[in-house]
Amino acid sequence: MEVIFWLSVAAVGYAYAGYPLLLTLISKIKPRPVRSQSWTPSVSVIIAAYNEERDLAAKLENTLALDYPKSELEIIVTSDCSTDRTDEIARGFASRGVRVHRQQERLGKTAAQNAAVAQARGEIIVFSDATTHYRPDVLRLMAPAFADQSVGCVTGRVIYQDVKDSSVGTGTQSYWNYEFFLKKHESNVCSLIGVCGCMYAVRKSAYVPLYNDACSDFIIATTMVEQGLRAVYVPEAVCLEEPNRQAKRELAARVRIISQTFSDLWRNRGMLNPFRSGFYAIQLWSHKVMRYLVPVFLIAIFMTSAFLASRNLFYAALFVGQLAFYLAALVSSVLERFGVTIRLLALPQYFVITNLASLIAFVKFLSGETYTKWTPSRDPAIAQSSSTEFQNSEFKL
Repeated sequence: MEVIFWLSVAAVGYAYAGYPLLLTLISKIKPRPVRSQSWTPSVSVIIAAYNEERDLAAKLENTLALDYPKSELEIIVTSDCSTDRTDEIARGFASRGVRVHRQQERLGKTAAQNAAVAQARGEIIVFSDATTHYRPDVLRLMAPAFADQSVGCVTGRVIYQDVKDSSVGTGTQSYWNYEFFLKKHESNVCSLIGVCGCMYAVRKSAYVPLYNDACSDFIIATTMVEQGLRAVYVPEAVCLEEPNRQAKRELAARVRIISQTFSDLWRNRGMLNPFRSGFYAIQLWSHKVMRYLVPVFLIAIFMTSAFLASRNLFYAALFVGQLAFYLAALVSSVLERFGVTIRLLALPQYFVITNLASLIAFVKFLSGETYTKWTPSRDPAIAQSSSTEFQNSEFKL
């Protein structure tokens, strides 16, 4: 029991602390910086949309206002058979150069993106969500990285702004601060293993059409590495996104993403071989496989410490500490229903959400369940204010 306990503790410790430490050390000893140069290639911004009438007009205004030569900028809205006013709103911007592609059959976000890329004229393809607002200089900041011929994909930093200061929104912000720390060092060491789905750019010549149920913002990095390229992080390129505010919505989103990632890892399991993909394989094992196995290790820690608690005061204290931690997550979830947020309790709640999502996603993956179509879940109460709030936000890098 003690051996299982300490092996599980070591596994969790490596997943959350050991791997970041390893990245930090390697990035200091043997960094691989991007050789950026001033460059303004032609860019196609592709906005994937399904029933985005709430946000699309503001998103298009935001995109048209980007600080980039208009002669080099193309905007395409790819509609996955939207049933609301999404297509009508997009066509209303035709006189300002916005093009609309509508899928003949609803096949999901990735298929809609593939179809739009086939029509795009830009040397660089930028993928965006309809709810994401870009700072005006994002294209000028991301484009120079492509002057480095080893770079096939570039992503920036997303700031999740929760105007309602919800517990789930607070947890999301903390989670992504940690993720962006990893992206910074992964980019500096080898390649990102995933990008921000709401803002990433790809060299069109390196874009490979993805299968419909792919988690595109994860697997796109692998397709780059398979071609001898890499995906990199430019933290100065900033955009604003709205987080989920309800635990059930965030849990559902995390389950979908992780389930797709399990499927992608299995389809591309050859990349987990260090003899084939070098340190990138270590990154996949550490950042994805080990991270998604954390709930298994947590269960082992909980059960073994419960068994050992009656025999040793040290293990008893650890067991009580775990109970307190999970109780804090439960209390935060209950308070959320009454609109009460306690920031100290938000972190345990989000930790439980992400690890519960990993367990559920693994079961769904084993059962063969796949995700191709997506249905946005929006809060109409803040629809009109998101653009203004973005302009007034303070971006801390």
